[in-house]
Amino acid sequence: MRTVKEAEGQSDSPLDTRQVMVKLCDQLGEVLAGKKDVIEQVLIAMLCGGHVLIEDIPGVGKTTLARGLAASLDMDFGRVQFTADLLPADIIGVEIFHPADKRFIFHPGPVFHHILLADEINRATPKAQSALLEAMEEGQVSIERETHPLPSPFLVLATQNPLEHLGTFPLPESQLDRFFCRLKLGYPDADAERHLLRGEVGRNRISHLSPVATVRDWCKARDGVVDMPVSDALLDYVLKLLAVSRDGSWLQQGISPRAGADVVAAAKARAWLHDQAYVSAADVQAVWFPCLAHRVLADGDTEAALTGVLEQVSVPA
Repeated sequence: MRTVKEAEGQSDSPLDTRQVMVKLCDQLGEVLAGKKDVIEQVLIAMLCGGHVLIEDIPGVGKTTLARGLAASLDMDFGRVQFTADLLPADIIGVEIFHPADKRFIFHPGPVFHHILLADEINRATPKAQSALLEAMEEGQVSIERETHPLPSPFLVLATQNPLEHLGTFPLPESQLDRFFCRLKLGYPDADAERHLLRGEVGRNRISHLSPVATVRDWCKARDGVVDMPVSDALLDYVLKLLAVSRDGSWLQQGISPRAGADVVAAAKARAWLHDQAYVSAADVQAVWFPCLAHRVLADGDTEAALTGVLEQVSVPA
């Protein structure tokens, strides 16, 4: 297994950085078997500077994925267990008066890490949930009259149970829109669950992981994603999809410009991870649901409506 020093010692070519990200994806597969697509979507969000909402029932590996990612990256990791009595200061920190110095000194909260696991985020009150808004959008927190920058890069991995609503506070649209994508893990297939029952994958494997990527690798990979070429034909394809989503036939509220930009960014990241020369319509379709399903409203099934939008626009040749 490659160490952090070996990863840092690589050349600066895009191919080497991509290999580090592929190695990261493979290592995460050691703790979450059979979920390559989900792991890839997390990496896509990470490479785009976005945040991830993992929504599923308990016991399918949401926290395991977050801990595996933290163990595989040479970065700071923090966790907040969201509860009804959680206060904003418990997340972002607080200023405490020190009599000896005769001044207030800021004590940072767990949000001041590269990776923050917001576990069961919908169990906290809207006031506590909103404490993450500025951090997720601007990479900083403001307390009193002071603004404190967060570590860069900064990634929030939030989890929630969509079925149990007793004692929960649904995330408002403004909070949901801060998440680059929403993912569902689902049950593992029979082969993956066999490996889990044998103890060959899962939470017990996290302690055996070592970092394979650094902050420098992450930043270099993001630069590679930004440089991925996007043709005018593909942009026209996306613009037509956005226009159809806003004509009132499929969605109550059309796809926002920010969400559309995130779709293009995610498609670029996917194409870069797959070592493609350009971004294709297949990349857009692959990230379409994770990037949009939590940001739009439909009269019926949201995914069916988004599928309808895709079917209305022909794929560029």
